[in-house]
Amino acid sequence: MGDSDMDHTIVLPEPQGCRWDQQREPVVILLGWAGCKDKHLAKYSDIYHSEQGCVVIRFTAAWRTVFFAESFGLRSLRDQAKKLLELLFDYEIDENPIVFHVFSNGGFMLYRYMVELLHSHRQLGRLHVVGTIFDSAPGNRNVLGSVRALNTVLAPGTSRTLRYLALLLFTVMVIVLRILLYPATRFLHENHYDAMKSDPSLWPHLYLYSHSDRIIARSDIENMVAIRRRRRLPTQSVDFETSEHVSHYRRYPERYAAICRSFLSHCVSKESAFSSEIPSF
Repeated sequence: MGDSDMDHTIVLPEPQGCRWDQQREPVVILLGWAGCKDKHLAKYSDIYHSEQGCVVIRFTAAWRTVFFAESFGLRSLRDQAKKLLELLFDYEIDENPIVFHVFSNGGFMLYRYMVELLHSHRQLGRLHVVGTIFDSAPGNRNVLGSVRALNTVLAPGTSRTLRYLALLLFTVMVIVLRILLYPATRFLHENHYDAMKSDPSLWPHLYLYSHSDRIIARSDIENMVAIRRRRRLPTQSVDFETSEHVSHYRRYPERYAAICRSFLSHCVSKESAFSSEIPSF
């Protein structure tokens, strides 16, 4: 199902009775990686929809916005984040427990703005988030990894000359705007990683990553995990070790799905307490 203002997909559970205690199905919001197609996210929908009976919303921001507009500090994703959250009121599922499943920095950028809105906007602040899963995110100003990610997006159907020019422009832009000038411009547009170091959210986080990821450095993810644990916030992580960027589910489908379902069930059942004792994977 689509929307004229927001190109998203929503999957509703079958009308066969709710298996959840409070008679409100969890809503899982999948935020895709840059260049991700909906057919890719659809595979993750099955984890939550087919067996768990969840409402699933899928959305991926345009790669040009992720790589270029956000690098210039234009905050183009903020409006999309607001519209996505407003969809929950449009579909009358605003009282359901919400779990985010965030992929790579493309999804993480969008999630950053959603978190800010959830803590600053009167109506959106009523939404009840119970947990977040991060797949291959977040990364922190990793120029080489970002170039590799953009190259992956551009490779299909883009001439070599145009691709190299775009990669050169992006590399220079990131080095100048997001590294060299960042100390002086940080007050105008703090990067997403730094902003989320002080994320006020109390709900549990689960980080799924791999030592073999060549786009997002594992040290960035492990550092974010350590920051949250120092703040005594419920945080868990799983290192898949050998799978590539956003490929953990493809390499380890049964384990990945079991981890996600266990986390979902725990977050929904513990939603009133935000227990720090989240499952050990």
